[in-house]
Amino acid sequence: MRRVAIGAILVVIMVFGFATRLQRALLFHPDAAPTNEAIAARVPGLERWWHESEEGRVEAWFIPGDGVSAESPGPLVIYAHGNAEVIDPLPLWLGPYRTMGISVLLPEYRGYGRSEGTPSERAIREDLVAFHDRAVARPEVDPSRVVLHGVSLGGGAVAQLTRERPPAAMILQSTFASVAEIAWELYRAPRFLISDPFDTIRVLRGTSTPVLLLHGRRDTVVPFAHSERLQRALPRSELVACDAGHNDLPPADLDYWGEIRAFLERSDVLR
Repeated sequence: MRRVAIGAILVVIMVFGFATRLQRALLFHPDAAPTNEAIAARVPGLERWWHESEEGRVEAWFIPGDGVSAESPGPLVIYAHGNAEVIDPLPLWLGPYRTMGISVLLPEYRGYGRSEGTPSERAIREDLVAFHDRAVARPEVDPSRVVLHGVSLGGGAVAQLTRERPPAAMILQSTFASVAEIAWELYRAPRFLISDPFDTIRVLRGTSTPVLLLHGRRDTVVPFAHSERLQRALPRSELVACDAGHNDLPPADLDYWGEIRAFLERSDVLR
């Protein structure tokens, strides 16, 4: 009986180990996007940061907003990208934040780009906390006006950051209620097998933080219903629906940066 029990335990451990490797292979795609370090050299003021994690060095880029200084600090946006992206092209895309006087922090995930280690919910949360704390210590950053902006997987990542570092406002774009729900909807995988659940709705439910939800009605990767569930669970949220899928948001007919600016003004981040 003892040998049978030990054998059963070993089988369970093997099943959980295989399930963890399989789900991380589906959730994280660190090799899907190429790096391009030349971009960093073309962005005025960009600083390359490194965080020493227990698995090695993890990279982030910090770019000060236009017109900010120690005498006139401004807001900070921490932007977390999707599962098949890297930070390299993002300074060009996020230029409008800087023209608003908002500094931009682009944290990379472990295993992505030039960063070492293996991505996981815990690892990403720990690295985000470290980069957040370094950024808000900057004299040109107002720590009371930190915005978290996450896209798809990045939305789940910044939601985890709120457990330890509540923001002034959040923007969740094409974000799931939880990875566990996606896994059940697609594969009927039970929740107890999900090692990186990124349970956005549980972490944020009832939060008083203003939240802007952006989601395409034609999204087949993270169905639009996930943002509808998030809206019902978050009392200070607003949902902007658009005619888009998962990878073509924003569409041409959406005033994307206008919506973001107006939301940040209503949230008292932009003054």
